[in-house]
Amino acid sequence: MPTVTRRRFLQSSAAILAAAHSWPVGTLFAQDDRPQAQPGERPARADGVVIENPRLRVPVSLIIDDSTCLVNLAHFAIPQFAQIFPDKYVQRWKTLPREIPDAFVAKFAGWCHDRGVKGKYSIVPYPACVGWVDRDMPGWSKQELDASLQLVRDVILPDWDIHPEMVSHTFVVDTKTGRPFPEKTEWFMENWRWSEGKSVDQLTDYLSYALRILKNVGLPCDGITTPGGFGNRALPELSQASLHAARDVFGAEIPHYFRHLFTDDRSVAPRVEYASGLDTNDPKCVVSMIGCTGDWFGGWDGLEIGHVDQFITENLQGGRLPQVVAKGEPTILVCHWPGLYCNGDETGFNIFKDVVARLHRAYDHLQWMKLSEIARYWAAKELTATKVVNGQVELRAPFAVPQFTVRVTNAVVGDVAVRGGDAKPQALRRVELRGKLQSGTYVVEGRDVVACFDIAKGVSRLTGVR
Repeated sequence: MPTVTRRRFLQSSAAILAAAHSWPVGTLFAQDDRPQAQPGERPARADGVVIENPRLRVPVSLIIDDSTCLVNLAHFAIPQFAQIFPDKYVQRWKTLPREIPDAFVAKFAGWCHDRGVKGKYSIVPYPACVGWVDRDMPGWSKQELDASLQLVRDVILPDWDIHPEMVSHTFVVDTKTGRPFPEKTEWFMENWRWSEGKSVDQLTDYLSYALRILKNVGLPCDGITTPGGFGNRALPELSQASLHAARDVFGAEIPHYFRHLFTDDRSVAPRVEYASGLDTNDPKCVVSMIGCTGDWFGGWDGLEIGHVDQFITENLQGGRLPQVVAKGEPTILVCHWPGLYCNGDETGFNIFKDVVARLHRAYDHLQWMKLSEIARYWAAKELTATKVVNGQVELRAPFAVPQFTVRVTNAVVGDVAVRGGDAKPQALRRVELRGKLQSGTYVVEGRDVVACFDIAKGVSRLTGVR
């Protein structure tokens, strides 16, 4: 995704608004009066019952954009962007490698797995119109493409969500023909203005087309990532289309999408949108995941090198990440695959290694999670009804979620247990420190009890706390 969007949108709101129709890409403007996605239904909540972060920890994740199989998107996308905005895309793209090799995929995934790092990894289905991941990739053999896809299944899928980043990330594709539209203007580029004025059905068709390509090669998706400014001027439609497309193609229970990032003082907590049917057997919602950093690794093209101090300083006090961790909100870093590879010298990856090392040195209450795991937890956090009945805390959860953590204030502690549906009560084990909290345990903090357990869909009752 071109850096001018995700990295530089925090210029003054006046400047941004003035450039709204000329910038190549866009994200949510600093001051925005356009229609927003709607939250939908919300349940009743009892006083003194608070749903906390999982295990009282701060979720952390890494979003990787512009990744796909073999193709270095920057090399192929720059000349296509330059067709539309020749004065803005002047990089010497021919000097950039055409490929980001699978050896780097394996190296990166192995390093992250060893340290528990999780997140989201895009697979652009038809990267810059070079070739299709479910057909052929001209310039590479079928054996190389198949091996690349298998590597994604083996080393990426265990720790990362897969998203399409629309179809090509450049030219808009006619879903009836599979060919790019002949018109080459900003109105027929995914990054720019094609999505403006599109209906929910039209966007659902386009998102579904991208999702089906990944389904063809055995890559499951619970969510999507927007390329550049895609959907920025159709936010309600984008949200609903993400909900419909992921449910229709993959049967995703809790679809999510990545459209926004904020590096100012706005909340970066996920937004649970279009919730409905909470008291039925078919509850629905979609979750907007929000990044909290710019790409301060190597930029979207591997040419704009950032610095670890932008994320967290050597003394572990400064930088963007301590601000977000202090709020207890999911701390979701954003980068681009070419900017980790950095045209072979891996400068961005090395910056990321330093960021992770500093984070782990600074905090002992972080929890790396996939975007889908955070989305599921936030859906349960926002949409689980609570009430106190006959001295018990009753929880009505539309979605099951592991490590569900609930605080009961001014509690009278007894034999703490949880019972879901008709199952036998599960006694929870007391731990003395919040750092020991995990599913099946509880901790007493002052006059509060904090219980952690895997909550089932439907009604559960927490006993021994009233």
